[in-house]
Amino acid sequence: MRLHDDELAVDEPLVRRLLATQHPHLADLPLRALGGGGQAAGSSNRLFRLGDDLLVRLPRQPGGSRALETERRWGPLVAAALPPGVVVPEVVASGRPGEGYPEAWSVTRWIEGTPSAVPALAAYAGSSGPLARDLAAVLRGLRDAPVPAQAVADPALRGYRGGRLGDLDDDLRETAAVCAALPGWSDLGLDLDRVLLVWESALVAEAALDAAGPVAEGWLHGDLLAENLLVREGRLAAVLDLGGLGVGRRAVDLVVAWEVLDAPGRALLRELLDVDEATWRVGQGWALLLALITFPYYGRTMPARCAARRAMAAAVLDAVVDVVVDVGPDVGPDVGPDVGPVVGPVVGPG
Repeated sequence: MRLHDDELAVDEPLVRRLLATQHPHLADLPLRALGGGGQAAGSSNRLFRLGDDLLVRLPRQPGGSRALETERRWGPLVAAALPPGVVVPEVVASGRPGEGYPEAWSVTRWIEGTPSAVPALAAYAGSSGPLARDLAAVLRGLRDAPVPAQAVADPALRGYRGGRLGDLDDDLRETAAVCAALPGWSDLGLDLDRVLLVWESALVAEAALDAAGPVAEGWLHGDLLAENLLVREGRLAAVLDLGGLGVGRRAVDLVVAWEVLDAPGRALLRELLDVDEATWRVGQGWALLLALITFPYYGRTMPARCAARRAMAAAVLDAVVDVVVDVGPDVGPDVGPDVGPVVGPVVGPG
């Protein structure tokens, strides 16, 4: 399925040729494309199961090699910071451009598991408490992981998701206007006037954090959503897609609370991480932004992703009973290394 206007042509014969010329010891293993049934397996990379134990990933768009290089370079450091039992994709072979395909590509270990459920969409029983505990451990690990000087200086790690919401105010408002004009938007049940009120509350909260002193920075995943989490028996087994790893402000990773946790699970995650009120509101702002930018771009091609983002935005709007624009004194900085400024934003749906 074609997702992007500049989508690169990738099919099984191409993958076979690349393997044969660059990794011939893998070329004879069974190969099959993932996805189907009207759904794409990934928006950034085409995915192919290779044998029983491997996965081939090829960027869908020009320039996608940068994300794979970020994952290859910094993934091991992040993996070492995660709690026992939670893994990240292990790169076992790297590929270079060839056979008419212009990007680098990779082969990783296959990880067993199923994508995390979205409580609002799934036949959901029980509590998301165990998953909340696992996610809290992951976020603590990222918070406490050292940030080497090379990472601080790596421009690939400085993206808009590690920056300020305030720098994205125009983007959010423009996207809201686009969403309002989408066919069938009213059927989604997302009140854009209320979205803007909650967004403005998040901006006020962020300003209060800035006024209180430097906001701590460190590692962030940047796309910590259901499709990038694998679970086994209700417990977190893997965190996928490290191509969006960044160094910067970390509130964006709180979006995971609004997509994969129920209300008690969110409360537990917040308690375990000791998230102050202002930072929690900033996380709500990120959840609304990442939800809204999904609908215009993937509305026709990734309905399951859009349904999950709609559930995420609705969870935020349902939880914010009274939109308050005055942030009290609970704006204490999160504990973590201060690693310098984040460069300018470029908003994209991921």
